[in-house]
Amino acid sequence: MYRSVRLAPLFALFFASLLIGCSADSERAKPASQVVVKVNKDEISVHQLNELLARAGDVPADQVTQASGAALERLIDQELMVQQARDRKLDRDPKVMQAIETARREILARAYAEQVAGMGPRPTGAQISAFYADNPGLFSKRRVYNIQELNVRIPAERLDELREQVQAANNMQGLAAWLSEQGIPFVASAGVKPAEQLPLEILGPLSTMKEGQVAINRTPTGVSLMLIEAARDEPIDEVRARPFIEQYLTAQARTELARAEIKRLRDIAAIEYVGEFAGKAPTAVANAPAAGNATAPATRAPRVTASEVVPATSNDETLRTALEKGAAGLK
Repeated sequence: MYRSVRLAPLFALFFASLLIGCSADSERAKPASQVVVKVNKDEISVHQLNELLARAGDVPADQVTQASGAALERLIDQELMVQQARDRKLDRDPKVMQAIETARREILARAYAEQVAGMGPRPTGAQISAFYADNPGLFSKRRVYNIQELNVRIPAERLDELREQVQAANNMQGLAAWLSEQGIPFVASAGVKPAEQLPLEILGPLSTMKEGQVAINRTPTGVSLMLIEAARDEPIDEVRARPFIEQYLTAQARTELARAEIKRLRDIAAIEYVGEFAGKAPTAVANAPAAGNATAPATRAPRVTASEVVPATSNDETLRTALEKGAAGLK
């Protein structure tokens, strides 16, 4: 185990102490320099370095010095190329100018979205408790599964046929053989997965399924067939789950705020489509079709049960990431 630290605040202090360069015996205090290195006639500031370090996230404490040196050398290499690009007037090239403008717009839009999202209230204790209670598969009834999985790329019109095969099969080898005979592409895998690494929608069925049963998880390109070989209980109590739930609910609230603000801005804006887009309403991207409810156990092979669920959303990805990191830290 090692301790991780946030680089930006640490290096802000680290480089400030190096750059001030004064001692307790000095009678004249020298102003702190904002420059960490000079490259020809240009300078690289501590702010540039801190910005680059901040993108690195958490770094082990024993690797901080190495990370700082590597980041500084990267900035030097970048500055040398920037100087050459300016000498060759590449900053005046129309494609480069357009790329710079595109990046500027993206940065400004992101900054505004982050400002709006940051105005949302933090989740209350009642909201956190309610989320904990509503998701037992992630917390109070959390399990760690040994899973065999087949990720199947199959057209929608053959899903019913596949479901019949799942109900009739005795094992995943039989399903794989049938898929091969039918020329349906698939990828087989096996491993141990805790609840937070699985789609949220499937946790309800999985938490009640037994060894030898199969869950069908709808994907954008077909389905994922997951056979439970074994499962063991590893619950997380509410106290330990609280920070991860708070992180998820905060991210969810910020996403909703951003969407609401986009809608508000569109409602009050004068938007006129011109040229080939004149008179055409924007086309929304269709969501994945909803799947049916869990089916009853198969009669021919009672050890196999098909439970069908829909794909996870982006907010679910946020929660799974938070919980995966958190659960790992609790061990």
